[in-house]
Amino acid sequence: IKEQVPIPVKSTFLGAHAVPHTYRDNKQGYIQLIIHEMLPQIAQEQLADYVDVFCEQNFFCDTDTERIIEAAYKYGIPAKLHANQLSVSGGVEVGVKHKAISVDHLEAMNEKAIHSLASSDTIGTILPTAAFFLRMQYAPVRKMLQENCALALASDYNPGSSPSGNMNFVVSLACIQNEFLPEEAINAATINGAFAMGVEKEVGSITVGKKANLIFTKPIASVAYLPYHFGTPLVDKVMIDGNWI
Repeated sequence: IKEQVPIPVKSTFLGAHAVPHTYRDNKQGYIQLIIHEMLPQIAQEQLADYVDVFCEQNFFCDTDTERIIEAAYKYGIPAKLHANQLSVSGGVEVGVKHKAISVDHLEAMNEKAIHSLASSDTIGTILPTAAFFLRMQYAPVRKMLQENCALALASDYNPGSSPSGNMNFVVSLACIQNEFLPEEAINAATINGAFAMGVEKEVGSITVGKKANLIFTKPIASVAYLPYHFGTPLVDKVMIDGNWI
């Protein structure tokens, strides 16, 4: 994808998403495989910009997560984390402690996790279409914004739990179900999304010196039309690097 598309692309190694069947009785053996065989090769071949762990009950606990991301940091690979999707797992606190660029999901948050995120430079990425598709609770966005957490929006595009890459629908769900205001949702989907990928100096806002990656809408009465007229095709033109696509 990096070679084929004209937009900034970052790759993430998520070897620690679930324990393979061949290691179902030996999770620590699988973690050793990630640390001592997978990560060195990924670093040598420069295959990933970030390392990720699914920090969750019955998957990888906070201690497992720390071991993996500490090993990745030795190779200069920073962390993103799957955190607090199914339960208050401690993933947010681990991410903040190790200066993860983002902690993603956050459907299950308590006051401790919210305060930890708010007092850090780590970005919380909200994935509303995953909650929509799985019929799960939505992240408590208003509480997080009231605590001044930095939040981004993303699609979690994958075949198992969020098989849609439609960011217009993501922004709509963010406002309708997650209680973002339209301006907050657009901010989260653009400049904060760029920060969550480490490309904020290239894209994410209309700024002198950044790439002219722009979306032009059809005439609309206000910015609120973008999220609240969900499913209505309001995008008219798209420009990448100053070129019409």
